[in-house]
Amino acid sequence: MDAHYDIVMKARQQAGEGRRFYFAYSTILDRAAFEEWRAQHSYQFFDLPEGRAGEAVELTLVYDFPSRWWGGRVAGLADAKGSSVHGLVFEISEKDWPIIQHKEGAVTGMCVERPVQVKLADGTVVDAIAFTTNPQRASSDGPVSDRFIEAISRGAEAAKLPAAWVAKLRAR
Repeated sequence: MDAHYDIVMKARQQAGEGRRFYFAYSTILDRAAFEEWRAQHSYQFFDLPEGRAGEAVELTLVYDFPSRWWGGRVAGLADAKGSSVHGLVFEISEKDWPIIQHKEGAVTGMCVERPVQVKLADGTVVDAIAFTTNPQRASSDGPVSDRFIEAISRGAEAAKLPAAWVAKLRAR
């Protein structure tokens, strides 16, 4: 365990009783990568609930965070009229939200939360929270991580996101 774990556990103790929608579009969708991260950080007690496929509107992926762990740049979100990003919407309890913040890099300042609108398969639009690169840490230096592209593609495929989306991710 590390200092981040202690921060997360304290935040869990102080959390309220509410729930929020979380839009996941990145490596958290890759079950193998998520389970490895979960074990490394002692969160075996946490499981993601069932997610619903959705499309975050007026957004695109940008590879703007150089990650030593991934060996290259990884994806964040940028506003883009007429574009969309596919992913899953999860309903997360306030108590578990700090774990999501840790996984997404908000605890370390790598990412920040941002509101998104997500169109679900049934046409319903929900307000959700996604994570994107902290603007103070964004950079286009270095190559995009091939290992990240494989993980994000594998996760999108496992989540049964549209085949055209998976192909677009792989083509990056």
